[in-house]
Amino acid sequence: MPNWFERYFEFDRFGTDMRTEVLAGLTTFMTMAYILFVNPAILSNAMGKEAIPSIVTATALSAGISTIIMGIYAKKPFALAPGMGLNAYFAYSVCLGMGYPWQVALAAVFVEGVIFILLSVTMVRSMVIDAIPMSQKYAIGAGIGLFLTLIGLKNAGLVVASKPTLVTMGFSNFTKPELWLAVFGIFFACALMVRRIPGALLISILTTTVLAVLLHVAPMPKSLFSMPTLSYTFMKLDFKGLLNVGAFGVVFAFFMVDFFDTVGTVTGLSAKAGFLDENGRVPDSEKILLTDAIGTTLGAILGTSTVTTYIESAAGIEEGGRTGMVALVVGLLFIIVGSFISPIAEIIPDCATAPALIIVGFLMMSVVRGIDYDDYTEAIPAFFVLATIPFTFSIADGIGIGFISYCLLKLFAGRQREVHPLLWILAGVFVVYFLYLGGVIKL
Repeated sequence: MPNWFERYFEFDRFGTDMRTEVLAGLTTFMTMAYILFVNPAILSNAMGKEAIPSIVTATALSAGISTIIMGIYAKKPFALAPGMGLNAYFAYSVCLGMGYPWQVALAAVFVEGVIFILLSVTMVRSMVIDAIPMSQKYAIGAGIGLFLTLIGLKNAGLVVASKPTLVTMGFSNFTKPELWLAVFGIFFACALMVRRIPGALLISILTTTVLAVLLHVAPMPKSLFSMPTLSYTFMKLDFKGLLNVGAFGVVFAFFMVDFFDTVGTVTGLSAKAGFLDENGRVPDSEKILLTDAIGTTLGAILGTSTVTTYIESAAGIEEGGRTGMVALVVGLLFIIVGSFISPIAEIIPDCATAPALIIVGFLMMSVVRGIDYDDYTEAIPAFFVLATIPFTFSIADGIGIGFISYCLLKLFAGRQREVHPLLWILAGVFVVYFLYLGGVIKL
């Protein structure tokens, strides 16, 4: 059996061995296993606390199965799981903000995944990639990072609502142990990160939770393990609720972030692993994107938000992992370990997951260095995206404002030929979308 794996994954070609691949898989899993606790914590705000056991199982299975597909089909050391940012958009913007039931949001995720699948198997994929300027791609990723940071600060109690100033420092929470536990979690995770310790976020979440239990901020778990269940979320998609114009922005936002986050993440991971060809292209990119799209549709059916490729896969690559064997190990660990830990996930408080949101936000902000700030036609629309996503609590609004302002500024500068025809169409659609939501036009 080991020889079969070595031949199938071409260990000799990539200069690796079974021990290296398995250790790389363990490292990647440790680095991203925090999603097993953070994703249920976020989605349960929209789906209810009683949904946590099912969300944990859906998170574990969607991550495990899609990552195994990535390993066996695409043969790449990339792991997938429900994406950070998209889960927050699902819960806080679509469900709590716009008022859509979570069943409708799951249907939107499923439709987005189907669109992604169709683009992945056709030439339209490259046209869509070419239509969106790099500055907008970078800004969307960084804007989502700020969005997560704001949610994390709010959940930690460090930022609270204020009528005079909209938001302010949470001085009223300074006597509450939850705030100080969150502060501990933030700096503990940062300390682990600067020491380059794998699994820093996971260790911080579990340590802060233990302290919360000892301080009676969180209850003791009823047990450490339980049988997996999907009774609350499986096949609960509501497609009828998508039959209105407002839902267009929801589906579009899910798709845009998923598609371009995957493209950017896969390109970055491939560069780190040395997979890029002489033209800077990713070999077998269609297999990678198709796997990502399948993971999203599967996740919606199971009951979780958009599944996407994780940048944390870089941890395993840095350990020497180069083949699909890494993904196979990660996927199996998600299924074996993740499916049975819902009792622990149920007692993890916001003060333990808030640090992870804040730090993931920081990590997502790193892409802003790719924006050309000397070119105002690129930098100003990118800034509008960065500002609009967190301040409106909506990824869709940020994308729309970015596209519209990008087209207009290029037009004002006499450089309209730099704008892809498809982007003009998308900007026009967003104009109609905003006017409809604002009640200016009726359809």
